Amino acid sequence: MNTYLESIKKQFDYYKFLGEKTFEQVPDEKLFWQLNKESNSISMIVKHLNGNMLSRWTNFLTSDGEKEWRNRDEEFDNDIKTKEELLLKWNEGWECLFNAINSLTEKDLDKIVYIRNMGHSVSEAINRQLAHYPYHIGQIVFIGKVIQNESWKSLSIPKGKSKEYNQNKFSRPKRNEHYTDDL
Repeated sequence: MNTYLESIKKQFDYYKFLGEKTFEQVPDEKLFWQLNKESNSISMIVKHLNGNMLSRWTNFLTSDGEKEWRNRDEEFDNDIKTKEELLLKWNEGWECLFNAINSLTEKDLDKIVYIRNMGHSVSEAINRQLAHYPYHIGQIVFIGKVIQNESWKSLSIPKGKSKEYNQNKFSRPKRNEHYTDDL
């Protein structure tokens, strides 16, 4: 890993991967399930991530990250009807994010961008989103685990397999690569 930008691309890819592996395991109709009226469904979280990503990453360097056209409150309406619609929103958000990040250079990292009129260096703004998105993707994974129960296939080190996992890792020579390169 040579640069911060390369590293954060890998991190974002990893969390996108976790969400998608959850979508694959959850039956389509359960993507809209809510534990209760105060909780979010997987589809509501995807809709929120989409809204946030489009707002934050559109014209990332030149306009406030909270766009006037964003309606955050509507992001929590459980009105996505199909898995296909969910995946379109998911991919639209990620595409906007990666287009913005792929256009950045190391020289951009100290520039100032604004979110709700609060200045952030570009690296701070990226870190803010790199904390926000995994928070919600963790919720998606947790809901998937609740729904699937014993049918859940672990997305990391399965319970009871830590020793075997570590033996595999330590049997290889020391190296400098991103931890997600093995996935």
